[in-house]
Amino acid sequence: MAHIPINHPLQPLYRVVAALCGLYVLVAGVLLFIGARGQDFFAQEGLPRALLIQGNQAFGVLSIVVGLVLFGGAIAGGNLDHWINLVAGGVFLVAGMAMMALLQTDLNFLGYSMSTCIASFILGLLMLTAGLYGKVGTEEDVRREEAFRHGQIADPDHSHPLTAPNPQHGEEKMA
Repeated sequence: MAHIPINHPLQPLYRVVAALCGLYVLVAGVLLFIGARGQDFFAQEGLPRALLIQGNQAFGVLSIVVGLVLFGGAIAGGNLDHWINLVAGGVFLVAGMAMMALLQTDLNFLGYSMSTCIASFILGLLMLTAGLYGKVGTEEDVRREEAFRHGQIADPDHSHPLTAPNPQHGEEKMA
């Protein structure tokens, strides 16, 4: 992932998208936690829905923590936001698959539903996209990356040791 865009022109938009995702998860968590009062912490029946997500108090607490991390990362910005979004995007996608696999079993101890799985997939894709376009760097980093993309220099980070070298500008490409 060393060669993803640096200082992409739409980076502020993706940062807002990540903040909105974090806020969505946070608000849904608070509403689930409040709505499931009086039930067991890991209840699986008669659970409340909040913003298309179903869950028990445990799921509400988990959502509050994750929402705070996502929203805090978006507020902090920079490469911290970039990495939080990349990791969170992957986690949301994997969690959506795991939730679908455990949906109709006794292992559904968070009380989620199919709509929760779908919401996890959507949030995962949004966060992953925000992470891919949220990398921040200096103008020198941008120039080096653009020169590599256009075949003018070798890999500036040496992060692809098993790939063929990028031909230098002006050199003949090997057939």
